[in-house]
Amino acid sequence: MSQVLILEETTKNPITLMGSRAGICWGSDISDREKNYKRGLECLTSGHGRVMEYVNVEMVLDGYSARVVREWYTHIGGSPTRLQASTRYVDYSHFSYVVPPAVAQNEKARVRYEEMMHGISETCAYLEQECGIAREDAAMLLPLGMTTKIVDKRNLRNLVDMSRQRMCERAYHEYRRMFLDISKALAEYSQEWDYLVKHYFLPKCQILGYCPETHSCGQMPKRQTI
Repeated sequence: MSQVLILEETTKNPITLMGSRAGICWGSDISDREKNYKRGLECLTSGHGRVMEYVNVEMVLDGYSARVVREWYTHIGGSPTRLQASTRYVDYSHFSYVVPPAVAQNEKARVRYEEMMHGISETCAYLEQECGIAREDAAMLLPLGMTTKIVDKRNLRNLVDMSRQRMCERAYHEYRRMFLDISKALAEYSQEWDYLVKHYFLPKCQILGYCPETHSCGQMPKRQTI
């Protein structure tokens, strides 16, 4: 089962921190937490996004497919970094994997899919245990549907930008679910994170007021029709 673990190094009060950082450059009193909080909100409503880069987010993403994690890696910006479970040292001879909803809902497809995954798992174990093949070589058989684990570090601005695309109804289903899992985990981390998730983690159509996609999901009007 996939899960998101927010690590303790994640900024607990991000809005207050943003207000404090901005206050230093504004020559303001940063000893008052309430003033820092209000200043942080002012930065957000004014669109001063650079202060969001001071908000640290560190988390463990566990149980998502290697495929969706590869896509996660492509969304760089604000110096994100990550470590991923090693296929050289971790035993994947009996790996877990993700079954896409379309496959899970089709009994014949699901059976064939799971038979293939089981076959790959058996072959990995055979190569390692019976043939003496190094784990790093046997791992070449592993599919992108296998689950993996990463330790991820990025900032608030990067996540807000990511939400514009990945909360879209047309985003790849597992990525969209993973981002919603991250949003939920952050919202539960503190009241300030709950506010940020509700007000700033939004798909681009809600920001623009229209859908810019060529193939729209239909929830918002296309640009030429408004």
